[in-house]
Amino acid sequence: MKRRDFGLLAGTSLAAAAVVRPTQAQAADPSLLDTTLMPLGGERAGNADGSIPAWTGGLTAPPLPSTTATATHIFEDEQPLYEVNASNMAQYANLLSEGTKAQITKFGLTLKVYPSHRTAAAPQYVYDNAKKNVVNAKLDPAGGRLGFTGAYGAIPFPIIDTSDALTAGSQLIWNHLSAWVGFSEVTMFAPGMVVISGQPILVAGTLSRSFYPYYDPNGSLATFGGYYSTAHYYDKAPGSEVGQETLVWHSTNVSLHPDIVWSLLNGQGRVRKDPNQAFDATNPESNGISSVDEASTFYGNPSQYDWTLVEKKELLVPYNCNKLLFVNIEDFLKPHFADPELVRWEKHRVWVVDANLHPGERNVNVKRRLYFDEDTYYGLLGEGYDGNGELWKAYTMYLEVVPSLPGTIEMCTATFQMQTGNYVFNGNNNYKKFSGAQYILPQDPNLFLPQEMAANAAF
Repeated sequence: MKRRDFGLLAGTSLAAAAVVRPTQAQAADPSLLDTTLMPLGGERAGNADGSIPAWTGGLTAPPLPSTTATATHIFEDEQPLYEVNASNMAQYANLLSEGTKAQITKFGLTLKVYPSHRTAAAPQYVYDNAKKNVVNAKLDPAGGRLGFTGAYGAIPFPIIDTSDALTAGSQLIWNHLSAWVGFSEVTMFAPGMVVISGQPILVAGTLSRSFYPYYDPNGSLATFGGYYSTAHYYDKAPGSEVGQETLVWHSTNVSLHPDIVWSLLNGQGRVRKDPNQAFDATNPESNGISSVDEASTFYGNPSQYDWTLVEKKELLVPYNCNKLLFVNIEDFLKPHFADPELVRWEKHRVWVVDANLHPGERNVNVKRRLYFDEDTYYGLLGEGYDGNGELWKAYTMYLEVVPSLPGTIEMCTATFQMQTGNYVFNGNNNYKKFSGAQYILPQDPNLFLPQEMAANAAF
């Protein structure tokens, strides 16, 4: 594949980034998180016409017992404000990502647009840590794409430094990767599905345990070990995969602590490091449709790219999509996208960031564009471009609200192959007899050690 260098897409410029608020003069002032900015950095004020409301604390509720699943019904009596489809897309073009436009025109996607609700929230200790991170967090001096130091217990960069587009872009990708998702949770069954020629197929189903040392309320910057996330996946379906396990550690700074993946394969009884589970290696659970780093709109080590802020803007994005938690996954996977009757779209402000390959790096996605939610920093939408500059992948994240956490967090994600119309969909959803129920509960940290994984291996 011929490599091609890309600038910004048509219609954008770094001049747009220069007008994004807050400015660098504000960047070192943590008191802004109590005044003009919400505690994780989004603007407290709504937009001029009121279609994006002010943030007033998010959606919170008392903690649930650890034996109670977190799925919550929200906003179910609301009706869509309007629908966006191929016939009226031009009217809303400035509110649509390039990937969304392509899905509308090529495959007939429709968007049901609902009133916007800024449900994002986090515990007080996360808010307290965010203020400390404003002062203490630093990008790696060798390049922000490599990671950060000095941050703990909240997104590392609540106040984005917009004086330099490359710095801002690096801060935003690390905010996305280390976004608040809780401290310790278990998902009973997380189905990985592919939709090929319109047919949903289960390619993986896992019991998923996640433990986030970076967010340990009893931990500290000195003790968390440099890894923001550890996850242990136990394959439960299909039959050929049952018994296999994967353990993943994700680093806050890949130049100091590399990401690590360990695998336990059936019949071997041995735990091995898996150096191939990174970057654009084909995701083994996608039938070749997506690569490892395409999960969650972007996943894993970001060091192959230079990340550049383009602008901050209003966009239609999937948000507060709790309805998907109460439907069988096979029932909402349509031939080219999730059922529009079940996906809730809202207008929110997003940071637009372009990723171009760093000199000397290789990836099938020569260029990417991601759209980060201002309140949570999750990349809600994205696109991947091939070596000829063609848009060939589109990415979508569907957020759920967990008031008892509290938080508005990643629920499931999709990678769409735009040439074929096939796609990958995975998350904490229900599949046949399996429940995708999620629980917030304490876990033994030893479950996330390779030594423990090896000790329990079976032939």
